[in-house]
Amino acid sequence: MIARQREGIERAKREGKYKGRAPTARRRLPEMRKLAGEGFVPSEIAGRLGISRASVYRLLAEDQV
Repeated sequence: MIARQREGIERAKREGKYKGRAPTARRRLPEMRKLAGEGFVPSEIAGRLGISRASVYRLLAEDQV
């Protein structure tokens, strides 16, 4: 069963159909920057944008580097 699954995944990758999950939180980075600039704390930003608080902290920290 696993061998058939691997074959199917390999075929899908060759056909360009196996790309994984889209990074949804990174798309919201401009909005995060704006809200952080307005003085919102990460938990408020996460609540407004519908993403995890950890993602807000991680992406804003990466943005500072």
